[in-house]
Amino acid sequence: MDLEALRHGNFATLGTAINDWSTMHKQLKQLETRARDDLRAKAYRAKWAGVNATVSREFIGKTADEFGDAVSQAASILAILRDTRDELAKYRDELNEAIDRAWNKKLTVVGVAGGGFKVYVNAHPEPPGSEQAMKDTVDELQGILDKATTSDSTAARALTALANQADHGFSGARYGDRDAAANALKKADEMAALAKDARKLTPEQLADFNRTLAQYKNDQLFSAQFATSLGAKGTLQFWTDMSSLHLGASGSELQQLREFQKNLSTTLATATLSDSDGMTAWKQTVIDESSKVYKSDNPAYPMRGPMNAMGFQVMSSLMGHGRYDTEFLDAYGKKLLKVDMAPGGGPGMSTNDVWKAPNQLTDLVFGDEDGQDPMVGFMKALSHNPEAATNTFADKQVFEHTLESIRYTDRDTAVASALEAAVTGVPEGEKLTGPVQPHSQAQVGIMRNVMAAVADPDGGASLVTKETAESFGDMAAAYMPEISNTLAGNGAESIFRTTSEDPGGLERTDVQRFLYETARYAPGRAAIILGESIYTSSVMEAHIANPDLYKGNGHDKDALLKTIGHNAGLIEGIVGRSVADAHIEGEIKGQNDENDALKRKGDLMKSFVAAGVGVGTVALVGAQTSAQAMTGAAASGFFGGVAGMAIDRITEGRQLSGALDSALYHSAKDLDNSRDSVITQTQQAAVDSINRHKSNLDVEHARNTVRMAVEGGWLQSDGDLESSHVRPSA
Repeated sequence: MDLEALRHGNFATLGTAINDWSTMHKQLKQLETRARDDLRAKAYRAKWAGVNATVSREFIGKTADEFGDAVSQAASILAILRDTRDELAKYRDELNEAIDRAWNKKLTVVGVAGGGFKVYVNAHPEPPGSEQAMKDTVDELQGILDKATTSDSTAARALTALANQADHGFSGARYGDRDAAANALKKADEMAALAKDARKLTPEQLADFNRTLAQYKNDQLFSAQFATSLGAKGTLQFWTDMSSLHLGASGSELQQLREFQKNLSTTLATATLSDSDGMTAWKQTVIDESSKVYKSDNPAYPMRGPMNAMGFQVMSSLMGHGRYDTEFLDAYGKKLLKVDMAPGGGPGMSTNDVWKAPNQLTDLVFGDEDGQDPMVGFMKALSHNPEAATNTFADKQVFEHTLESIRYTDRDTAVASALEAAVTGVPEGEKLTGPVQPHSQAQVGIMRNVMAAVADPDGGASLVTKETAESFGDMAAAYMPEISNTLAGNGAESIFRTTSEDPGGLERTDVQRFLYETARYAPGRAAIILGESIYTSSVMEAHIANPDLYKGNGHDKDALLKTIGHNAGLIEGIVGRSVADAHIEGEIKGQNDENDALKRKGDLMKSFVAAGVGVGTVALVGAQTSAQAMTGAAASGFFGGVAGMAIDRITEGRQLSGALDSALYHSAKDLDNSRDSVITQTQQAAVDSINRHKSNLDVEHARNTVRMAVEGGWLQSDGDLESSHVRPSA
């Protein structure tokens, strides 16, 4: 910072810029609210078709998100400009006060060409102590200029970094002041320097490294700066070295390294969201290096030889956490899958031999896995990025290979989680506060392929295991609208409400067999039961709250109740008979497993319903635009009040009406209990809806109509399964 520039600094122009950014931030905030609550909400509730279904809705959703990023970026820029202006004005005043004090000591301060300055005595003879006074003045002035220079340069660096994060649109990075952004960049450089040589990392440095990553792993400026400073090759070599140096870690060291791997994975994922030139090059280099071998020696075990790992294995071992960029995952996955699918034979048969060999020393994961199969890490990355997961599995050849490969590898849990994200649009383990997009045609197509694979009479059932059943059950719960429309047949769309782009896009026989196989495992069964109860309750409430939703048969409510009840009986009949058949075959485990699964899954689903979030495993009917419908829906626009009561009846072990010792769905092996449970649940959904919305429907008539309809669906499930599935004899 030049002395004269700071000495005579006029920050009026900067003040004008701050006022402009302040106004812009307020206006963008208003636009963000309108885009989120009006534009996107209407787009997600609308019934799209054709190109609009695949392009317009997605475009509108992303546009609405951009407004949020614009608000964040404007807030960050405003905070940085304001802090910098205030600091520079403070340093200007300090500088002038120091110059005035020097003048009182008979010293003159002048600027010189190039931005420097000189201090000289302006009196003759020189007063005593002038030489020391000049030295002290120079030190004081230089200190002020250094602080001003730091303020100015760090602001410029932070603003440039923010601008570079997004190639198009806006960066979502948000900082409350200039120091926060500057410190993030400074810390990133420090951590990258530590990672240059893993062998030199002391335990104290590793602990500090871990704490810093934990603090900044979701910080976009830190993450991008860290990754680019370390470089793509440096990142891969660092993790190869860390894995080799700490092979066999146990106890507290193992726990620390597991946490470190998680934090590093999340940091790199955040970094890939940046479109800066440095990160664009980083992502491409990682892909280019994926087939190359990285080596590392451990001096503690000289006789063991070096650890060898392909770039794919190293990078994938760092993909277990965080949300990686969609385009990066698309490109990385395309190259990885080409290698994974290269061996001959049937789909997925020889893939394990590509990555694993006898006596292989490679161990890149601190935990239960070894990282040798890079598809595991990649699938985990897809489970955290539904868009990339959908893109990947939309290729039917890739889908078939990947799903079939779980028969021959240990990647079944990861693949199932990735498939769940692909078809539901919900990232694994993420708490959502608003709805995601309705199921697209591509997502329904993937779900149809999953069901067909499991329903295949030639071994499809073996795809459902204790590792995959919960994800398959969650998928079924999420697709209750499509399942209901498929089982009911053409013409039921006005009853089984959904914004899905392909509500009848599943195959009836495949649906039945898929439900039957998935229900054999407690977590899968729990998800289906709860998913059906939630959707049935929401549909019932929507129609009773707004009679205009159903146009058929002159608004005949009996027809509605019969169709909804029959569907519930059919679905739960399939589930009940699956469990009963498994009991005959001796495959059912302890009843406590069943009930624990219901409680655990129910508590999770209740949290979504309570928040009015119709996503993932919670299929709720959205309110229409009429005022009458909105009065019955939650503030979010979903009918979930009655659904919440239905979950409570299951998770709290409510007693069946008239039963002495039998709670809802708490005796899986007993067909009578299962039948009575679905009757009670569906009846109560009708009664709760009638009471909640003060309907003029007769409660007892509704209860009886529902009972007969459910029993009809329950009986039909037996005949349908007999014709579509080989079943055991009692």
